[in-house]
Amino acid sequence: MVRRLRPEGLGFVDIAPVRMVFARDMRAPVERVYRALADDVRGWPEWFTAVTAVEPLDGGAGREVRLRGGARFRETVLAAKPSELYAYRVDATNVPGMRALVEEWRLAPAGVGTRVRWTFAVDGTAVLRGGARLARPGLGRSFREAVAALDRRLAG
Repeated sequence: MVRRLRPEGLGFVDIAPVRMVFARDMRAPVERVYRALADDVRGWPEWFTAVTAVEPLDGGAGREVRLRGGARFRETVLAAKPSELYAYRVDATNVPGMRALVEEWRLAPAGVGTRVRWTFAVDGTAVLRGGARLARPGLGRSFREAVAALDRRLAG
């Protein structure tokens, strides 16, 4: 069953009941990292192992995302500022208990490479919020592994 979520904006990443922020430096230049995030969405499964499929929708204004374990998300892109910011919200999902979710990828030059900061901001039932907090170590590991894989991919 598809659940419609609250249509939050970018400000939600600062006020969400559950916020997780992860950061890591990459060797790849910021322009290449941005293109991999925003322009090559179908390529996400090649470097982000939690993602099994991404299909751009509405001329790139949205995405359909599938994760390992069967979670599905219909997303709207909230911001796509080249070499700086890529953010999206989830509009519909099959994840029970979720009420709102916004993810933000901020990029900044770090020497000749890129500093990547990912914010995962979510609201939901008490059970979902608790589960999200417990999932923090796994989300952090997934982020670190994905960024390392993307860095290897962009270096090749």
